[in-house]
Amino acid sequence: MRISLITATILALSSAVQAQTLKPYKDDLFSYPTTLSEADGGAKLTVDYQEARDINGRDEVPERRVKGDYVKLAVRSAQKDLVADTPIGSIRHFAVGALSKASVITLYVHGQGGSRRQGVDDFTFGGNFNRIKNLMWANGGLYLTPDFSEFGQNGVAQVGALINFYAARSPGAPVIVACGSAGGAICWGLANDAKIAPKLGGLLLLGSFPSDDFLGSAAFKRKVPLFLGQGSKDKVFSVESIEALYGKLRSTNYPVRMVRFETGTHGTPIRMTDWRTTINWMLSR
Repeated sequence: MRISLITATILALSSAVQAQTLKPYKDDLFSYPTTLSEADGGAKLTVDYQEARDINGRDEVPERRVKGDYVKLAVRSAQKDLVADTPIGSIRHFAVGALSKASVITLYVHGQGGSRRQGVDDFTFGGNFNRIKNLMWANGGLYLTPDFSEFGQNGVAQVGALINFYAARSPGAPVIVACGSAGGAICWGLANDAKIAPKLGGLLLLGSFPSDDFLGSAAFKRKVPLFLGQGSKDKVFSVESIEALYGKLRSTNYPVRMVRFETGTHGTPIRMTDWRTTINWMLSR
């Protein structure tokens, strides 16, 4: 009887771990190209990026419409344009997947000039948004992409309220927040929120900027995994500033990873970041 109980416990724990691993989805198309160099046991990668291959060779219409092999449009059946009524007001957003009892929640925060629609566009950014939609849908997860009023405290509060809205419907589900470009201000703001930090399973900064305040944040204290993706030729936010943040965090033994896309520009990390590899690393923490 005792052996059976131990065996059952091991199987239950094994199932829990498996449930927190995203299954493969078009990995052959979305895995990183050639790795030019790696450091810190693979935590820091420099990946080969070539516009001729990774945009012109991948898109039917460069930067506007990816080739059909990269997308699966059946996921649109699980996509809804919704309004969440929260204590700080109504928040318009798209939701894809399980609106309750989700295994994991991934939320994308757009940059300057964007909207909630950017994060559900199936054909731009090389089909990478279609991939994260399908990854969440196929794995019993939820994908969110909201509108918000600004990149300051009001915007942070609105995105935080949306996180609370869905976290209450999926208790215990880790919340992964990915922030593109200026949207990084939202990620850093959420990291400083002592009530939001315990819900976070990871943060992704994609073509964004560093924050010295992060090292004293609630998320830092909880060791929320952090991913930094940056193009080496980003003229908006320099790769050197992101590499400096990575170095500071590594010196504290923090769970951080960085991918430098060699010759990549400002939008490259949104197009090229491997969602599955990154989120699985975060879930493993």
